[in-house]
Amino acid sequence: MSVERVAEHEDPAAAANDAATDPVTGSVRRVPTQQRSRRRVEAILDAAERLVLADGVEALTTRAIAAEAGVPVASLYQYFGDKEAVLLALAGRDMEEMDAQVAEDLAGLEVLSIASIVRTVMGAFVTVYRRRPAFVEIYLRGRTNVAVARFGRAHNVRVADALRAFGLERGLCREDLTLDAATLAVEVGDRVFQLAYESDPDGDPALVEEGITMMTAYLERYATEDGLRGVPA
Repeated sequence: MSVERVAEHEDPAAAANDAATDPVTGSVRRVPTQQRSRRRVEAILDAAERLVLADGVEALTTRAIAAEAGVPVASLYQYFGDKEAVLLALAGRDMEEMDAQVAEDLAGLEVLSIASIVRTVMGAFVTVYRRRPAFVEIYLRGRTNVAVARFGRAHNVRVADALRAFGLERGLCREDLTLDAATLAVEVGDRVFQLAYESDPDGDPALVEEGITMMTAYLERYATEDGLRGVPA
């Protein structure tokens, strides 16, 4: 398995727009195929992003999104079944960037160890949170929204599975690092970010550093000798 496996998941726009009954990715009335339709969907998502930054997740409405995007409400409903579908498509778009950043940063490591992987993955998340403040509002502060919470949980499992497989392939961890244990570590990191960005849009670097220390200590319980001392990438 290559590092790129970390970033393997559905295209977020397709995921949010294609799964009419999927409770994780949301629902959409019609999948955009023409370039003009895709531009309209992007305009809707960009408008939702601006509104989330201005007013927060809970204040978001489909009517406000349509007005901000300059499209009729009926046009929005052609693509998105409800507000949650818009939020999930927006979160999915940013999550794709997050996963790509993780893969890119892991590929740049010269030495692979449990500690270097944890630090690199957490650092990649910080990089994207800095670039995408609306993602902080939706993904970290918007967990009171049931659809967003489900989306986050499902993504955490996928990340845990990919990172566990990567560690096993490289001989950095033992087989007794189960998917449940790996998911717990990712969930802890996720919670650390929620706390770090709870009231500060720039995050609390000291809290993030504590989270890195905590997750590293937990995962090193499952590390091989190579995973502890590090091996060339």
